[in-house]
Amino acid sequence: MAPKQLPAVLLAACATVLALAAPLLAGDPDMLQDFCVADYKSLDGPLRLNGFPCKRPENVTADDFFSSALALPGNTGNPVGSAVTAANVEKLPGLNTLGVSMSRVDYAPWGVNPPHTHPRATEIIYVLEGSLDVGFVTTAGKLFARTVCKGELFVFPRGLVHYQKNNGGAPAMAISAFNSQLPGTQSLAVAMFGASPPVPTDVLARALQIDGGLVETIKSKFPPK
Repeated sequence: MAPKQLPAVLLAACATVLALAAPLLAGDPDMLQDFCVADYKSLDGPLRLNGFPCKRPENVTADDFFSSALALPGNTGNPVGSAVTAANVEKLPGLNTLGVSMSRVDYAPWGVNPPHTHPRATEIIYVLEGSLDVGFVTTAGKLFARTVCKGELFVFPRGLVHYQKNNGGAPAMAISAFNSQLPGTQSLAVAMFGASPPVPTDVLARALQIDGGLVETIKSKFPPK
């Protein structure tokens, strides 16, 4: 093989390795043992990991794999008319390293789960009660939207902005499943108007092409947490 051809061969080999590795990097890392129940007490110490350290096996019980977090409806008496109850690794230690989690979403009549993203997971939502208008927006700005009725499901690809709205005059409820133990949720409105320290008003005014006074009015509705 001529020396000048070697870089091209190496580049092709590297591209092949990256292509094969991409699916492995897309979700949570695989576990290396039967289970790794999260040891919450470890957070009191100086050690920090990407996830949680494991409990010693002899300290693990069946309760580490059990939760009733989704049994009761959330409180939808808020301005958006929805409540999300999560069952992720922060609430259910047995999920640690398993790469899955769930949430229950309750909607008041006409309630909305406002536009948001899950940076670490794809979401699949299954409607148990009522009917929802749902949609997600691609990076090219195209909206994919439709109505999802009781017994039906819809998928929101990882990282894309999406929303749900109860399109009826009665309460609705859905269950969401994620391919991450901690998918993360970032609300667009809160990120822009409720960040701490705040996003500069002039930046938001220019980006949204609105008056700075209006930006400040909107910010007042999203006090930093």
